[in-house]
Amino acid sequence: MTARRAGRGETTRKALMDAALRQIARGRSFDALSLRKLTQSVGIVPTAFYRHFESMEALGLALVDESLRTLRRMMREAREQPVPHEQVIRSSVSTYVRYVQANRLHFHFIMRERFGGVATLRHGIHNGIQLFVSELATDLGRFPVLDRWSAPDLRMIAGLIVAAVTEATDLILNAPEDDPDADAEIINTTTRQLRLILLAVPQWRSQ
Repeated sequence: MTARRAGRGETTRKALMDAALRQIARGRSFDALSLRKLTQSVGIVPTAFYRHFESMEALGLALVDESLRTLRRMMREAREQPVPHEQVIRSSVSTYVRYVQANRLHFHFIMRERFGGVATLRHGIHNGIQLFVSELATDLGRFPVLDRWSAPDLRMIAGLIVAAVTEATDLILNAPEDDPDADAEIINTTTRQLRLILLAVPQWRSQ
């Protein structure tokens, strides 16, 4: 009985998160979401919401964590593939494009709320992105030449890469769905941008 109840609880929790994403995708900001309408859409009373989340902000942070945690894992796996460096870049970009396309609602939420009105979510997204930068910097430090770079310089180049990927996210979300030509253009453009960043690596001298 306990396992069945736990399973129903997880299903309801996921339904609340999905309902919030759908409302945001229709143009609402997170701070404009109605708890009453949210719970009504999944068939529970408003007080039942607090069995799953302490607050609306806790719901938002769960969405942030779900999006960024899975993204970090997927991108780390792409970088671990034993292929030449240029192929690593294209493979990582292709993985990212597919992931954003498969999780459009999550990324609409992330891109909107990183500058949104809820400070807790802004900070959560910022911290998640900085963790991504830190993990990428660690991975980059294993490459030839970069293995001699200082930690601040590795974070700097990782930040440039993440900025390029963030720009790509906007392109992906605004591109027509199911358009292979648009996908190929985004992949090619982003790959070229990342290659340009990495081409400067041998010339860099830290001050």
